[in-house]
Amino acid sequence: MKKVCFLLAVLLCSSSAVAQSLTEKTGLNSVFGVAPATADFLREAAISDQFEIQSSQLAQEEHTASLQGFASRMITDHQATSGQLQEMVQNGDLQIDLPTALDSSHQEMLDRLRKLHGNNFVGRYRSDQISAHESAISFFQRYADSGDNMKLKSWAVKTLPILKSHLEMARALPQ
Repeated sequence: MKKVCFLLAVLLCSSSAVAQSLTEKTGLNSVFGVAPATADFLREAAISDQFEIQSSQLAQEEHTASLQGFASRMITDHQATSGQLQEMVQNGDLQIDLPTALDSSHQEMLDRLRKLHGNNFVGRYRSDQISAHESAISFFQRYADSGDNMKLKSWAVKTLPILKSHLEMARALPQ
């Protein structure tokens, strides 16, 4: 326990941008219920949207009838939230360059999906969607509760019910 406290103290004493990014990456923010830094929140939300869109486009290409409605909804909804984020950045409300590519972990998930077909694809897609939406809900909730940008915080609050409905829909997909 002393080592964890020492590590946390060292991280908090580091520059705030690096410390928050590191604590978010390591999961410490999640464990302690700490809101992500605004830059971290924006990056993760943008990457999450990209993953949802790209993985759902793969699901549509798979031509599995049971996934079509869900995949279409994911593409539409996540393109909308991506557009909203982009609009906030373009309006000058947020000062960050949004990522244009997936991070390595999301890219690995997408690459794994690309290699699967039929029931194997359906099972992995369902599992990835559940996991991604559970993570997004936790992430958005932490920012909605304690984020430091009021406009982004309001957007997170507004987006949470959509993410929760996506999670319920994902859980209803065939296994």
